[in-house]
Amino acid sequence: MGLTWTAPEIAAEWVRLVRSSTQGLFQANFVLHFEPKALCAVLEAGIPIVTFSWGLPTHEAKLVKEAGAQLGIQVVSPQGALRALELEPDFLICQGIEAGGHVQSSTPLMELLPKVMAVADDTPVIAAGGISVGAQIQEVLDLGATGAMLGTRFVATQESRAHPLYKRALVDHVDTALTICFDGGWPNAPHRVLRNSTYLNWEAAGSPQEPVRPGEGEKTAHILGEPIWRYEDTAPRNGMEGDLEAMCLYAGTGVANIHDLPSAQDLITRLIAEAGL
Repeated sequence: MGLTWTAPEIAAEWVRLVRSSTQGLFQANFVLHFEPKALCAVLEAGIPIVTFSWGLPTHEAKLVKEAGAQLGIQVVSPQGALRALELEPDFLICQGIEAGGHVQSSTPLMELLPKVMAVADDTPVIAAGGISVGAQIQEVLDLGATGAMLGTRFVATQESRAHPLYKRALVDHVDTALTICFDGGWPNAPHRVLRNSTYLNWEAAGSPQEPVRPGEGEKTAHILGEPIWRYEDTAPRNGMEGDLEAMCLYAGTGVANIHDLPSAQDLITRLIAEAGL
């Protein structure tokens, strides 16, 4: 549950809803480029796991531990892993450059993972970035990872809140770009997306900066009367209307292996079988 930009009272309600719906573990993530305003609220609501990315939770780690939740920290280098380990996390997330969405890493996962494993000692490491099939899960487990984290693959499932057009685009496209094109809301943060019309027009124009990008200031979509402007970092979700194809379509490189829209349960069963687990 990405709750960085969610109001505390809404985030807490979502945590309570999920807690009442499952006996399993689930997590909330906070991007530390922004203030984690909902952190205390979700801890009070009983979130079992909290992860942080794009920074070190120097002050937040204590709050998580005092609340009895597990702490995970995303790292993208062995040096970063060493600094994160000083905060005594329950696990690390090792992100490779193949990841979709906002990408903190600059190193391929299979190059990075052994280096992080070498310094992690007994701390579990979760591999992330471009993983979408069971064979890739088995590959990172064979390297010593405790588990694998899949993002894009689960956007393309029946239960996902992503808009149907976005889901279909994940099935139909295989080509992604790591870019700073969709910077509205988070300037200068690299992100991996599908090469859609907005990206291709911007690239063809020489990848100009604001305010002279093609279509600058145009409204591409809306939801409940709220406009979504071209170059915003918002992905299409249920309830949005407009030129959704032109919006930010986050996707990791694992999109090349996505060919259907299964239920989450069927997908998990398939991945376990493919990985031989």
